[in-house]
Amino acid sequence: MRHHPWTVPTWALLGSLAVGCGASHSHVTWTESPPREDAPVVEKAREAPPPSASADPKGFVARYPNPALCEAAARRVQAESRDEGWAALKACIELTPFTQIRALLGGAWAEDLKVRPEAANLIARVVAQRGGSVPGELQYLQERKIPIFSLASAVERPDTYKGRYVLLRARVADQRSEGERPTVWLVEHTLASVESDAPVGYGETFDTTTTTNGDLGGQTQLTGPGRLGGSLATRERGTVSTTRKHFDNVSDETGREALGRLSGADPFLEARREYVFLARFDGVRLTSGGNDDDAEAPRIPVLTIVSYHAPQALVVY
Repeated sequence: MRHHPWTVPTWALLGSLAVGCGASHSHVTWTESPPREDAPVVEKAREAPPPSASADPKGFVARYPNPALCEAAARRVQAESRDEGWAALKACIELTPFTQIRALLGGAWAEDLKVRPEAANLIARVVAQRGGSVPGELQYLQERKIPIFSLASAVERPDTYKGRYVLLRARVADQRSEGERPTVWLVEHTLASVESDAPVGYGETFDTTTTTNGDLGGQTQLTGPGRLGGSLATRERGTVSTTRKHFDNVSDETGREALGRLSGADPFLEARREYVFLARFDGVRLTSGGNDDDAEAPRIPVLTIVSYHAPQALVVY
């Protein structure tokens, strides 16, 4: 049997297929990836509590927008610690324009005001920050049985009030040195309300002139015929305006003077300025030329100044 030159034998074709199948065979192997490890959880550090008022008074005060909220926060601190609460109250009074005297003298701080040595000084500061109207504030203090008194009461009964606190508004008239302790001459002042009429809006001024002319004719036996003439002029001026009652606080002398002893020279205590003074009443002494046997001889009270504060211009009622 003849084969064409291009004809491939059957056995050769089968062999090629067998070789091709063997060469194309492959194996697939599945490999599982290792489990994913989660990132370690980092715990956030707990924020430190805010500093206490005793450690950082300015930081404590800065957390509150006004003195009233500061005092309320001090009461909350007081519930946990009386000492820390008092330190917070001091910060509120000394570092803010604190004028809440009713809150200060309220029940929350009543015990502290009796036993804390700096309580009287804080009260004097608040009185000054409220404008320094001492007589009205003293009346409120005495209603709360706070042992701070007026200079007038001390002068009337010096034996009763000797060694006690007095509160007064006074002008520094002079400063002297007696031995090692400087002395200031104090002239007591008080605030008085003065009424005045203040114009409101626009005013109106008018000026009116009225002229009247007359002429009279006639005849008499003595003078014969004649005429009499003349004129009369009137002028009126005035002002029309709207006013409103206005009240000003004016500082005026009470007529009482005192000598105040300082523990040392103080350059910030300026002459001819008014301050609210907290002082201890040391009694009275005769002025120059007086006689000890004369009960009517002029005497002047002597004070030991504990603290002084410049009063604010606006008075809080």
